[in-house]
Amino acid sequence: MIDVRALRENPEPARASQRARGADEGLVDRIIEADAARREALKEFESLRATQKEVSKSVGKASTEERPAILAKAKELAEEVKKAEARSNDLSAEADRLARLLPNIIEGAPTGGEEDYVVLRHEGPAPRDFAAEGFEPQDHLALGEGLDAIDTKRGAKVSGARFYYLKGLGARFELALMTMAMDQAIENGFTPMMTPTLVTPAVMGGTGFLNEHSDEIYYLPADDLYLTGTSEVALAGYHAEEILDLSGGPKRYLGWSTCYRREAGSAGKDTRGIIRVHQFNKAEMFSYARPEDAAQEHERFLAWEEEMLRKVELPYRVIDTAAGDLGTSAARKFDCEAWLPTQNRWMEVTSTSNCTTFQARRLGIRERRDGQMHPVATLNGTLATTRWIVALFENHQQKDGSVRVPEAMRPYLGGLEVLEPTH
Repeated sequence: MIDVRALRENPEPARASQRARGADEGLVDRIIEADAARREALKEFESLRATQKEVSKSVGKASTEERPAILAKAKELAEEVKKAEARSNDLSAEADRLARLLPNIIEGAPTGGEEDYVVLRHEGPAPRDFAAEGFEPQDHLALGEGLDAIDTKRGAKVSGARFYYLKGLGARFELALMTMAMDQAIENGFTPMMTPTLVTPAVMGGTGFLNEHSDEIYYLPADDLYLTGTSEVALAGYHAEEILDLSGGPKRYLGWSTCYRREAGSAGKDTRGIIRVHQFNKAEMFSYARPEDAAQEHERFLAWEEEMLRKVELPYRVIDTAAGDLGTSAARKFDCEAWLPTQNRWMEVTSTSNCTTFQARRLGIRERRDGQMHPVATLNGTLATTRWIVALFENHQQKDGSVRVPEAMRPYLGGLEVLEPTH
């Protein structure tokens, strides 16, 4: 949630943010108007209540002749106070509802939609020239089936489209990748966390995922719980309604969880293999930081993501995501995209967002400094996911259908240097 007081004092940054996102600029003014109505109704309620208290106090001091009139006045005021309180509560609820509709105010993100990202740089080894190497590359699913590592047919048989099994070398490979990510996070001061994958509406809504992303989320109405699409949600809720001490620096967690996404609206997109699936595993960095330290922490998150990508020896590029492609809670987001040789395109493998104080305001997460309460900033970033297997298999494949294991991963696979096909 945005700071309504700051919005009231200077609405132009929010208007500019909405323009950059391609969103409704008029929402800003509706929030300001609703907040003014809320404050006026609260003032009226408090004034009437103060009058009521004074009249009630005067009953005991009144003469026998005066008392009936004063009691009648007190009764009349009680009704007025009741109505004023109800009106104040209604207007407060409406002001809160509108304020929660406003996405976070962007900080430096490029203007525009999904295709208006800015490429910041290309990193890692150059994409391979498979023609020069004398063979046509196989896609990750063909490689995975040859290795007996990925089984989408039985995944579909058991659970439907966009489900799969990782088996044998595939299961070991994912665990190696996730464990390597966890080790790196621990080396950098993160506390590892195995997080819940079911959360309450308050936590899901508090992180900002129940706006434009609500159709992506699995909901269990019998339990009034949501399945999380990222451990960011559970990690953001971990300190809800708490006061943190960040005097020693940011508080960092590494969440390891299974994630669930409905992939609504993705019909026909990436239907082959395990690029866009309903269930996957992810190692997610999460940090609580002071607002003035958030931009620097964001740069650290990106650097840690790139460190992992260098370890697995992938060609990748870094993009600055455009405002219209940001989620509700993000003020800025950097993505790393790995090269996918069989599709001749870049594919997102990491994403890191600076959510500034947006989530913390909604979830009541604060820090006490200088005798006052201040909302903290929250940040998140991907350190490894199941999807990485796609890029790793395709970029490290060999002519015989085997896959070379990046050197940094070998200790996590018992020293295995090559994944060999089973036939």
